Amino acid sequence: MFTPIRRSTTKVTIGNVSIGGGSPVAVQSMTNTDTANAAATAAQVAELYLAGSELVRITVNSQEAAAAVPEVRQRLSDQGHRVPLIGDFHYNGHVLLTKYPRCAEALDKYRINPGNVGKGASHDKNFATMIEVAKDYQKPVRIGVNAGSLDQDLLNTLMERNAKLKEPESAQSVFLEAMVESALRSAYAAEELGLARKKIILSCKISRVQELAEVYRRLANRTDHALHLGLTEAGMGMKGIVSSTAGLALLLQQGIGDTIRVSLTPEPGSSRTQEVRVAQQILQSLEIRPFLPQVTACPGCGRTTSIVFQELSQQVEQFLHARMPEWRKTKPRAAELQVAVMGCVVNGPGESKAANLGISLPGTGEAPRAPVYVDGCHVTTLEGPLLAQDFLRMIEDYVTRMSD
Repeated sequence: MFTPIRRSTTKVTIGNVSIGGGSPVAVQSMTNTDTANAAATAAQVAELYLAGSELVRITVNSQEAAAAVPEVRQRLSDQGHRVPLIGDFHYNGHVLLTKYPRCAEALDKYRINPGNVGKGASHDKNFATMIEVAKDYQKPVRIGVNAGSLDQDLLNTLMERNAKLKEPESAQSVFLEAMVESALRSAYAAEELGLARKKIILSCKISRVQELAEVYRRLANRTDHALHLGLTEAGMGMKGIVSSTAGLALLLQQGIGDTIRVSLTPEPGSSRTQEVRVAQQILQSLEIRPFLPQVTACPGCGRTTSIVFQELSQQVEQFLHARMPEWRKTKPRAAELQVAVMGCVVNGPGESKAANLGISLPGTGEAPRAPVYVDGCHVTTLEGPLLAQDFLRMIEDYVTRMSD
């Protein structure tokens, strides 16, 4: 069912996770704790990792943060979490990585923004320093260009060149080209400094969906480096989810992207893990990679005046989420399971037959009985107060019979 799409040919290994070169598209996220607080940061990294984030990025913006990174790593190791840690560096990464060698060693990857490593002559020197540290510790880097912090010298040069053309391009097109040029020039500079191509991931992140799609199409057409995808800032709630889904789906469907992050603004006091679940669902909805059993549920209409199908859909979702951590250890193929919970006779039997397991609940005026289908065949009819319990038991029995 889940057919891998061909992506970047260069494979980059980050800790125990492979990116690109035919590897599954990986999900990553980022903490929002003060990294200097090692306990809080390690706790959030663990939370994100257990939710399914295969790589986690942490901010390293101060001497206190850099000094705390080894403790964050140790706390995670003590809990048995082998999660790759990415250090996010801006402005002073060249200083922190050299002054705190234990930080440089504890991290699994460095994130470098070429627009934030200095100006003029110091730019190349600072960039080279970070690449030398990466070489010394055999660490990969992500060269991450952001629209909001693009190298202004490069942008001005390209704008001036464009203005002299007989038919100049739009300013926005030149801006996107400057992002691509910044990423590629930095990658080539890193390779000239001796960092292997298999140690480099590129990204060009921007906040508008169509611009994101365009800049990554240009980048993918000009390099075989592994690529990290994501909007710079997707936003909060539905806006953030929809924008991220639209942008990432456009690219992933074309085979562009090897690792993704959904940069959601969390509701005050809410868990950071929502962005992990959204990223997983994007990949699963595109049938690129399975993570959790999927439930097809009836939306309801005038034929479904009861709320039984809504309640059962919710119970099934909660049951599958609760059981998947254990199934992942013994029955990993359970992630591909398709379950249907339908509300009336119109589409109920057909959708139920199309799923691995499906139940068609009675709509208005229908007999209070619910036929159940397993792999397209009607196997039983449930009714009465134990209907939900009986259906959940059938799901458990089905997974037990699945091959490993």
